Amino acid sequence: MRASEVRELSDEDLVSELEGSYKELLNLRIRLATKQLPNTSQIRVVKKNVARIQTVMHERKVRIG
Repeated sequence: MRASEVRELSDEDLVSELEGSYKELLNLRIRLATKQLPNTSQIRVVKKNVARIQTVMHERKVRIG
């Protein structure tokens, strides 16, 4: 997901997207530990997605406060 796409989401959607990304990251880490993850670069992609979402949430928090 691109930063511009993340910025278009509402606050509630950001929270649900962040929760979903954390669950996906957990599943990827479990699959990595059990040697069932063929493409390990997926972890990096999901981590960057989490960082984008957190950045946009922080920007909105700073702008409001």
